[in-house]
Amino acid sequence: MCQQRMEQKNGSSFTGFILLGFSDRPQLELVLFVVLLIFYLFTLLGNTTIIALSHLDPHLQTPMYFFLSNLSFLDLCYTTSTVPQLLVHLRRADKSISFGGCVVQLFVALGLGSTECILLGVMAFDRYAAICRPLHYTVVMHPRLCALMASASWVIGFANSSLQTVLIFIVPRCGRNKIDHFFCEIPPLFKLACVDTTVYESEMFFVSVMILLIPVALITFSYGRIVRAVLRIKSSAGQRKAFGTCGSHITVVSLFYGTAIYAYLQPSNNYSQDHGKFVSLFYTIVTPMVNPVIYTLRNKDVTGAMKKVLCRGHDSR
Repeated sequence: MCQQRMEQKNGSSFTGFILLGFSDRPQLELVLFVVLLIFYLFTLLGNTTIIALSHLDPHLQTPMYFFLSNLSFLDLCYTTSTVPQLLVHLRRADKSISFGGCVVQLFVALGLGSTECILLGVMAFDRYAAICRPLHYTVVMHPRLCALMASASWVIGFANSSLQTVLIFIVPRCGRNKIDHFFCEIPPLFKLACVDTTVYESEMFFVSVMILLIPVALITFSYGRIVRAVLRIKSSAGQRKAFGTCGSHITVVSLFYGTAIYAYLQPSNNYSQDHGKFVSLFYTIVTPMVNPVIYTLRNKDVTGAMKKVLCRGHDSR
């Protein structure tokens, strides 16, 4: 009787969802738990270190590291919005999430992901100003402008998330509540729909194109100009420094946008749930973990600041 009533209810009145996650591969769950726990701890350590160094070392209190600390904070929040719950579900038979929890998780994860898309574009503009307009860099990248661009990234990112979250949860699901994924994400939520979702998907595709491809176009333009400027530098040491700094950013951009475009800009009929889960694992845990490593290993300023802080702590003892 209760089940019949549940099936008659619209999706918006559900009390919860079931996140199937990797339950179809029980032999992988323990391995995934151990690997993801290690990755998550390294993500917390690496990104917290970047944020701390950016505030502790005066040499890192520049626009580049202001945006980098913003990116690290984003990665910390983004990973924490999904991974702790996944770790719990990997060790428990109960894989439920409340309706409100699913809404909040999608809103937060999508907002943070959208903000990162825009912030990476802003960081490319910062590198363009530093390399192509070095004499005007401090004027162009004024602290007030940096704060404004970072704030705008957050506002636009969460405005996009608000729109897409509303659109996805007004789609009728006719009693379906089993999400074939490890967290609440748009493509698997669309699979629960019991109506034609062409219009909804077209609207979301258009918004996703704006959020993903406009920053990519800005990044491509910026680095095209940067490469031309760097090639004019006569000093090989100067070229290496410029390419080293920009190379870190390009690597991060490639990892993040490559997986995001695969997840959000392919037709729904071509979307594979299994591939989608592992791609989502990549950009929710692997990318946030390797970002600090990429910036640290290829940046002498960060490694130098880390040595100073460690030596200071050792001397104080």
